[in-house]
Order: sequence, then C-alpha cells, then structure tokens
Amino acid sequence: MDPQDALQTAHDMGLTMPSPAWIFGCILFSLLGFAAWRYGKAVKDGRVRWLGVALMFYGYATGPTWLLYGVGAALCGAVWWCRRSPD
Repeated sequence: MDPQDALQTAHDMGLTMPSPAWIFGCILFSLLGFAAWRYGKAVKDGRVRWLGVALMFYGYATGPTWLLYGVGAALCGAVWWCRRSPD
C-alpha cells in the first residue's frame, strides 16, 4: 500500500488532516502556554501555572480551527488577567 492509498483509506474512514492554520495555532498556543507555565512557576502563582498547562494541552481536545483560536485567546486573556503586577 503506497502512501496515497493510505491517505485515501483514512479519508474514506472520516479521518482528515488538520489545516495549516490549525497546526500553526496549536504550536503557537502551546508555546504561549509553556511560557505562562514557566512564569507561574517562577512567581509561585498556581492559577497562572494551571492556565499555562491548559494552554499547552487544550489543542488536543478542540476540533474546528475557530474554536482553537477562540479558546486560545480566552485562555491567554485569563493568563494576562491573573498575572501578578510587579511590586
């Protein structure tokens, strides 16, 4: 079975490849989540740390691209809102 036949078989079963926009968004929000997690760890803020974890892994549970970007923007906003102001 050559790769083209395998792709056609997967497509016939209902499996599709993600779009480049989805892949870019998933990588972008995972990197932002890692940065938020590191920041939360450095300032010992559990909320920011858990929001960072959510940003890193929520992409695995979202399907449509618009949902990926919507939830990612909301989680980034939550990280921004919950961060500690410099004293």
